[in-house]
Amino acid sequence: MDNVTSILSLIVGAGFVVQLVMFILVAMSIYSWTIILAKKKILMDSKRDIRAYHNIFLADPNLKKLHEQIPQIVSQRSPMQSIFGSGYGEFSHTKSTSNQSLMMNSERAYRSMSTTANNEIDRLDKGLSVLAMIASSSPYIGLFGTVWGIMHSFIGLASVKQATIAIVAPGIAEALIATAFGLFAAIPATIAYNRLISQVEDINNKYMAFIEELFVIFQRQK
Repeated sequence: MDNVTSILSLIVGAGFVVQLVMFILVAMSIYSWTIILAKKKILMDSKRDIRAYHNIFLADPNLKKLHEQIPQIVSQRSPMQSIFGSGYGEFSHTKSTSNQSLMMNSERAYRSMSTTANNEIDRLDKGLSVLAMIASSSPYIGLFGTVWGIMHSFIGLASVKQATIAIVAPGIAEALIATAFGLFAAIPATIAYNRLISQVEDINNKYMAFIEELFVIFQRQK
């Protein structure tokens, strides 16, 4: 309890610039956790959608029947439904059954599905760049607060005839808190960014595998 009280007293007693740095770092930490929790839910929903739709596809690979089950309103479609719907729409755009026409339709469907998947990956990626910025910049912002605090502590010693550890220590402790705040914001953001970006890449790989699977099926249609 005494340690907590002493830390709080150091924060309250810190200079304006150091307090401003700590406030900025706390705000960045809160914002990063908001992104982390929101993105985690979005990625979990995407993984659940991939598993569910792929199971439906394996149970009954009738393309026409699957397409009829897709909602007519685009905004109500899940990502997998949007990918399949865009591809099937391009593939069935013309009714010709010639080999050349089927090949052209399959290639258009592949490009359309790839574009839809890329748009979905862009949506999943949104916000992760901010998380990376927080992870990389927080330690430097905290270090700035520390350097500023130490600089002013030594400037204050100029008016003291005899410097002792009791005089120097509180000012340095106040300054070092800024570095601690910077690490507090940076470490979770760094871990979360690396974890989330790997999950986005995994989802992208699953989208592309599904697209390749559909592309082969489209080419086999007669």
